[in-house]
Amino acid sequence: MPTTVTLRGTPLALYGSPLKPGDYAPEASLITSKLEELIVGGARGKPQILITVPSLDTPVCAAEAKKFNEALAAMKDKIVAAVISMDLPFAQSRYCESYQVEGLPIASDYRFRDMARYGVVVAEGPLRGILARAVFVVNPSGQITYTELVPEIGQEPNYDAALSALRALL
Repeated sequence: MPTTVTLRGTPLALYGSPLKPGDYAPEASLITSKLEELIVGGARGKPQILITVPSLDTPVCAAEAKKFNEALAAMKDKIVAAVISMDLPFAQSRYCESYQVEGLPIASDYRFRDMARYGVVVAEGPLRGILARAVFVVNPSGQITYTELVPEIGQEPNYDAALSALRALL
């Protein structure tokens, strides 16, 4: 049976199965809102927090990215972090300007769809092809230590649990 999330209570299957703690975080090649390549996952030598969202053009995703931007500001030199969506970098850039998100990289997986290896791409329904809402914390060696697949796309993640898992690696 496939892993599912819901959209207003309607189940939507995901391609594959989301990665879990203990799994190795595969490398993903992304394009930032500044049109720069960003490689996440794998062994980066620093803790990582990878935050996937459906679209920054929605209020929940916009609020989530802003909250993580503020929460991670003091750690930015000690970690690798990214908010990842399928939005094009141009739309992400407009979001960053509108919401004053400067320290947290906002990146797009539109080109290679590498986040499919994380098991967070929606496989059906009106959101087919976009990313489910999830958080992955990865240790400096590339092993996932924390995951949250948010069951309802319209809900925010557990910020405290994700940030606590990240702080435990510092």
